Amino acid sequence: MISVLTPLPVLLPLLGAAVALLVGGRHPMTQRVLSILVLSAVLVVSVALLVLADADGAAAVSVGGWPVPLGIVLVVDRLSALMLVVAATVALGVLIFAVGQGAADGDEETPISIFHPTFLVLIAGVANAFLAGDLFNLYVGFEILLTASYVLLTLGGSAPRIRAGITYIVVSLLSSILFLAAIALVYAATGTVNMAQLAVRLQELPDGTQLLLQAMLLIAFCIKAAVFPLSAWLPDSYPTAPAPVTAVFAGLLTKVGVYAVIRTQTLLFPGDAFDDVLMWAALATMVIGILGAVAQTDIRRILSFTLVSHIGYMIFGISLASQAGLAGAIFYVVHHIAIQTTLFLVAGLVERQGGSTSVDRLGGLAVGSPLLAILYFVPAMNLAGIPPFSGFIGKLGLLEAGIADGGWLPVVLVGGGAVTSLLTLLAMSRVWNRAFWRPPTQAPEDDTDDAAAADAGPEIVPAAVAADAPGAAGTDADGGETDGSADAGPGPGGSSASSARGGRQAARQAAWKRHTAVATASTPATDGLGDEPEGGRERPLQPLPRVMVGATAAMVVVTVGLTAVAGPLYAVADRAAGDLLDRTPYMSAVFGEEDVE
Repeated sequence: MISVLTPLPVLLPLLGAAVALLVGGRHPMTQRVLSILVLSAVLVVSVALLVLADADGAAAVSVGGWPVPLGIVLVVDRLSALMLVVAATVALGVLIFAVGQGAADGDEETPISIFHPTFLVLIAGVANAFLAGDLFNLYVGFEILLTASYVLLTLGGSAPRIRAGITYIVVSLLSSILFLAAIALVYAATGTVNMAQLAVRLQELPDGTQLLLQAMLLIAFCIKAAVFPLSAWLPDSYPTAPAPVTAVFAGLLTKVGVYAVIRTQTLLFPGDAFDDVLMWAALATMVIGILGAVAQTDIRRILSFTLVSHIGYMIFGISLASQAGLAGAIFYVVHHIAIQTTLFLVAGLVERQGGSTSVDRLGGLAVGSPLLAILYFVPAMNLAGIPPFSGFIGKLGLLEAGIADGGWLPVVLVGGGAVTSLLTLLAMSRVWNRAFWRPPTQAPEDDTDDAAAADAGPEIVPAAVAADAPGAAGTDADGGETDGSADAGPGPGGSSASSARGGRQAARQAAWKRHTAVATASTPATDGLGDEPEGGRERPLQPLPRVMVGATAAMVVVTVGLTAVAGPLYAVADRAAGDLLDRTPYMSAVFGEEDVE
């Protein structure tokens, strides 16, 4: 039974993509229904594989009947099956969100029919990476999902998306080249790329050779997983894509890199050669990532930096190399995939409702759209690790594993993890306070630091304000140009500094009025200085598309459900961690009871 089901998470999306591409332009509704059915089938198959793998242990399938290790081998164990289930779940939720967005925006009239087949190809690549039983097939899985991601990231062809796509492509190609070079060296040193066979043969190599191969693979995977200092590409790449694309990227793609780190560190290089390096990398990823999030004012960039930051928790668990640490890392991967995907979907709804994802341009969303406020608040608190949510359970498991290790460096990481959690709460609370809870008409105080106006940039200063401001550059009565300082004389109100402050203050007030008008979909009547007179009218926020809201609400329910099933889920993660450290179940699934040499 399991041998029949194992290839399906890869084959079903590929076949569905082919059919969706054929019918997409002429029958968009058929394409959408087909994509949803395919991913629903993948989810059902993945759940079945998890049940079977948890009950009967790991199993392997030789594609095409080729003998091991000559042919392609797909291996399903507790870890890969669990990853398949959560990947299929979030992919289905994102796809339904995208269908609702397409129906609301009339994408039938635009050349977006390529989205569905590309999305299915992406999921096929993710599934292939999780099931790959050899390094080269793992590389193929990465390349499949990366090729699809290039298309999805640049949908629409806008300048920001093209720029972000170029950065993403360059970084991805560099990591892929490094990965491919590492595979070539591994094959030259051992004569195989089958991971079960490599688990034995790599241990026979000289220590220096092992360190080189391990370092190359780690660097390649850490780039894909966005581990500091190899994570600078992510915050500039993800926020520019459409909401469904950003959601699935944030939820899944970096976790494929984390999965590859877990698999290679436990199966191929079970020693502790790089454990301390990974601990320092985990600490830097957590702290620097969350400091970046605190410094942002755009919701998508805040979430992108928290994505980087929380990868550090997973690397922390891996670096402990204990069953408790690996179990905590696996549980946290599952939690973070669901949470991060949900929050990016919410960000898409916020942008649709408020016209922006900048918290400086938003306000009053909790009053104008209470459901949207709930959809943000629940996963945001979960991400911050507020009890009793799954984020708290996962972090608690990792921190307990660090303390149980007994070393001084794990204790330092425990402190770093606690600080990161508090700063995550700060970042999420700032978004809540400013975008949702703050009254939309609340303007900055008059004594706001002048630097705020400088940060806003010259493009926000209305021409009328700039021309009317005392001391502003312009023309004199005779039409001659002035530099803004020649006419400033002594006496009350005559100093150039006070004139400049008055102009900047007026510019800030005018800009704030325009920001709140965008955030609340209002059309205030303003005077020359941007002050809204009493009686200004506001039109109500438009209702959000039901399918998009329903898909996001379903994902919120999934994130809450992780708390409800935290006990059984953590038990599965613990058993998966035990199998990873034992290594025998994986090798036995591939070679049976035969000698793996």
